[in-house]
Amino acid sequence: MNGKVLVTGGGGYIGSHCVLELLEAGYNPVVIDNFHNAIRGAHNMPESLQRVQDIVGKTIEFEEVDMLDHAALDKLFSKHKFSAVLHFAGLKAVGESVEKPLLYYKVNLTGTIQLLEVMNSHGVKNIVFSSSATVYGDPSYLPIDESHPVGGCTNPYGKTKYFIEEMIKDQCKSEKDWCAILLRYFNPIGAHVSGRIGEDPQGIPNNLMPYVSQVAVGRREFLNVFGNDYNTPDGTGVRDYIHIVDLAKGHIAALKKLEATSGCKVYNLGTGTGYSVLEMVKAMEKASGKEIQYKIAPRREGDIATCYADPALAKAELGWKAEYGLDRMCEDLWRWQSQNPTGFSTES
Repeated sequence: MNGKVLVTGGGGYIGSHCVLELLEAGYNPVVIDNFHNAIRGAHNMPESLQRVQDIVGKTIEFEEVDMLDHAALDKLFSKHKFSAVLHFAGLKAVGESVEKPLLYYKVNLTGTIQLLEVMNSHGVKNIVFSSSATVYGDPSYLPIDESHPVGGCTNPYGKTKYFIEEMIKDQCKSEKDWCAILLRYFNPIGAHVSGRIGEDPQGIPNNLMPYVSQVAVGRREFLNVFGNDYNTPDGTGVRDYIHIVDLAKGHIAALKKLEATSGCKVYNLGTGTGYSVLEMVKAMEKASGKEIQYKIAPRREGDIATCYADPALAKAELGWKAEYGLDRMCEDLWRWQSQNPTGFSTES
C-alpha cells in the first residue's frame, strides 16, 4: 500500500502494539486518539506512542482527534492521503457497557458511522476493523469458527461490535470497490518484549490478566474470581488468550490481504487453546514468582463459561498463526508490570 495507514485509537493497548508492528513492517501510520484510555506524554502524544518511537527509532505522526468530531475527521482526511484504515477506537469494558448502554452505542456506533462516511467521501475504501469474539455470544459449539452464528451478544459492548460488522458488510455489498477485513479477537494479553509498552487500564481493570498482574505487583490485595460453578474443568471461566504481539502481527497480515482481496472477509485471531481463570493465575504465579491471592465472587452478568477459537482460516488465508504460548505471554506481561508498576502514569 502506497499511502499512509490511519490508526484510530492508536494510543491504546492493542493500537500501540499495532503501530509498532506497522513501523517495523515499513508502513507509514498516522495515529489518532482522544486520550479517553491513554496517558498523555510529552508533546501532547500518548506516552505509549512516545515509547514506541523510542523502541523503533522512528517518528510517529499523531493527532488528537475524537471520533465523534466529524469536522476533525474530515480535516484529517483532507490533510493526508490514506490507503487504508485500522479502526481500534471505541469503548471496550463489558461491565460498563451493561451499566451505560447508550454511551457505548453513541461512541462506538456514531464514531464508526462518521469514520465510514468520511472514508467514503475521500475515496478511502480499505478498512481493517477491530472486532471481538463477543459477537459469537454464548457458543453453540467449540472451537468457534467464522461460520458460527453471530449476534446473540450477551452485553451492549458485544452488540456494538456486531452492529459495526454489519455496517461494514453492508457498505461492502453496496460499493463493490470497498475492501474490509473484520478481525475477531479472542483475549489479548502480554506485552512487547521490551517491557516498555503494555496494557494500562485506567481505574480498576475490567480484564483478568491486568488485574492478576496488579495483584502480583502489590497494587491490589486480591483477585475476585467471578464464578466457580461453570461447566468447566475447575468451575472457572475458560478463554482463549493470545499474545498481543501475535495479535498485532495479525493486522499486518490483514493489511497485506486487503491488497489482494475484494469485499468483506472475517477472521478469528486466537490460539485455539482455552485456559481457565485459575490456570491463568497459576501461570502468572510461575512467571512472577509471587503468590496471587484470590477470592471467589458471584458470576458477572454477561459472562459465559467457555470460549476459544478455531484459528485455521487465518492460517490458510492470511498466512498467520499465533507463535507465543502461555508462559511467554505471562513472562512478557510480568516484565511490563514489574518495570511499570503504575503503568504509563509515572516512569519506573
